Amino acid sequence: MKKHLKKILPPVIVSICLICIYIAYGFFFVNLDIPNFIKLIVLIVSIIVAIVVVMVLIERIKEIKGGEEDDLGKY
Repeated sequence: MKKHLKKILPPVIVSICLICIYIAYGFFFVNLDIPNFIKLIVLIVSIIVAIVVVMVLIERIKEIKGGEEDDLGKY
């Protein structure tokens, strides 16, 4: 596990930052004086993007643990 930790840590940090940005972006729009329809759409899109980031992170961790450290190795 320790040998993979150095390779797993950067994607985790980037994913956490992206999730925080999209969630903050969504909640920023909720506090604006705009129609509720637009607020709801922005909040839903932000949550969906955060979920996709988590799914991509999980897939990347599986790749690293499976020995595929380089994404370009598939091509």
